Amino acid sequence: MIKPKITKLIHYLKKYGILKTIKKIITRIFELDSKNKKAQQEIYQNWILQNEPNEEALEIQKKTKFPYEPKISLIVPMYNTDENFFLELLNSLLAQTYSNWELCIADGSKKQNETIFAMCSSLLSKIKYQFLEENKGISENTNRALETATGDFIAFLDHDDCLPPFALYEVVKTINENPNVEFIYSDEDKINEQGKRFMPYFKPDFSPEALECNNYITHLVVIKKTLADKIGPLDSRFDGAQDFDFVLRATENTKNIVHIPKILYHWRAHQNSTAHLADSKNYAYEAGLKAIAEHLQRIGKEGVVVNPNEVPGIYQIKYAIKGNPKVSILIPNKDACDTLKKCLKSILTLTTYGNYEILILENNSEKKETFAFYEKLKQNPNIKILEIPEKGFNYSKIINTGVKNASGDFVLQLNNDTQILTPNWLELMIGYARE
Repeated sequence: MIKPKITKLIHYLKKYGILKTIKKIITRIFELDSKNKKAQQEIYQNWILQNEPNEEALEIQKKTKFPYEPKISLIVPMYNTDENFFLELLNSLLAQTYSNWELCIADGSKKQNETIFAMCSSLLSKIKYQFLEENKGISENTNRALETATGDFIAFLDHDDCLPPFALYEVVKTINENPNVEFIYSDEDKINEQGKRFMPYFKPDFSPEALECNNYITHLVVIKKTLADKIGPLDSRFDGAQDFDFVLRATENTKNIVHIPKILYHWRAHQNSTAHLADSKNYAYEAGLKAIAEHLQRIGKEGVVVNPNEVPGIYQIKYAIKGNPKVSILIPNKDACDTLKKCLKSILTLTTYGNYEILILENNSEKKETFAFYEKLKQNPNIKILEIPEKGFNYSKIINTGVKNASGDFVLQLNNDTQILTPNWLELMIGYARE
């Protein structure tokens, strides 16, 4: 246990320096309290018991006959694979309640593992194993496995991960419920070296904007074979983020995307895995930047991709702004001078975009100091006071009146109790609105 912690400490020192590393350690001490971790783990274990099928339900799944029973080709690139992890992966597949699947393996290890080879040889009807005799890299190894796939759908697995027994059943159930589906993904969690599950990741339904900022889809990914053939194989130029590039290309080419809101994948967390240490593979995140940049080119969007705050795997797109569009910022207010002052100060002192106007939507204020403050605001040519005699507080009518009197190309609604933190906030928002 000590060696992995030392490795992680050295990594953080190289990556962040002494001060940031100390800050991270202090944060972990206070935030990751052992009792809190134990409580969270107990909550998740209870969630599993309440939400996942028991043995009786699994037996029912095994007897289920679907109108359409596609073959699922499970693609696994291997490299110096741990025997125990591979055995767990294999057992998890053999335990599936849906049986029409094949396992396609391309092994790029330095030396063929005889134990693993024996396991695969004993299941020739289910497993297509090829030893490559050289490591061609993650993308090319995966492509070699893909070449042997004969399934109607393709699923991708890492060589040390595993699936719950109902994973393929849920995938095929989804395919039958959505006949046109071409791309499927699920929720996931992590599993440690002792086989304990933790850190569930419940994902949103498909969002192209979210995907452009983070490969939130990751696992489990199932894609129709015809779509996989259309977009082509994995691209070795993106090794480390080859799956991200593949997902971007796939989702660019279909609207038939379904998210299964169930934990159907267990991502292995061990000493050298990305699941254990997010920034253990910095090259992967650099490849991710490149993948998004080429994605933007393909779909005809102009923007620059950056890695804000050096958070691994999190990206930001700064879209190019065409022309100089005007933004009308609408702020309803009633007798909240102090609050409004803070809001306006943050806008006026931080905002780097110049072409905007502020419309204060005055609604039934009664205090003299409010109107005295308004008189001062009128000295700023970018600020207008619009009195709205609507009795009571009807937010919709107030905003609608503001929109009718706005002169901007874009309208931005802002509460008077908000404060701006990011100087280029308008540039970022206009970029998305323009696109």
